Amino acid sequence: MTKIKVVFLDRDGVINKYPGDREYVTSWKEFRFLPGVKQALRKLSRAGYKIFVISNQAGVIKGVYSQQALDEITQNMIKELTAFNAGLQAVYYCIHRDEDNCNCRKPKIGMIEQALKEHAIPESALKQSFFIGDTIRDIETGKNAGCSTILVFCGKEKPRNKTNWKQSPDFTAQDLREAVDIILSSSGV
Repeated sequence: MTKIKVVFLDRDGVINKYPGDREYVTSWKEFRFLPGVKQALRKLSRAGYKIFVISNQAGVIKGVYSQQALDEITQNMIKELTAFNAGLQAVYYCIHRDEDNCNCRKPKIGMIEQALKEHAIPESALKQSFFIGDTIRDIETGKNAGCSTILVFCGKEKPRNKTNWKQSPDFTAQDLREAVDIILSSSGV
């Protein structure tokens, strides 16, 4: 039986430039890919990984930007990555706030469960999967799903905050390029 290789990743601070605390990327004009992201995702794609974006985007429900703006950002991001042969399987967003208590807002794993269901991936694949994020909330999400976790320092979280972390990541990396190298070396690719 072929091993299904899956990587889940956050968007802001992992794929694109982190907009700042309590700030949002509100339009495609503001979206900036981080250096090396396209190349890193192409490496994962070529190694046979299914790649999913799992991101909280409460700016929609808060009225900071529209669902249409979020959709435009997503379509353009997918288009650019696909043109670079760095395609994503799918993108999942939770537009709720914490107080809405939905099952999709990270660190809950509703978006991961939806990805598994919609792409016929067995839950057992999570044991070999990775979750890459730039916040401890992302690390909690990955741990809650049973994935290995990689915290990147190109977004919100910084190494100096380690004593405040509720969860420790399995790995840390400077950016997505380094995270992909960790994944590929751990899987023998």
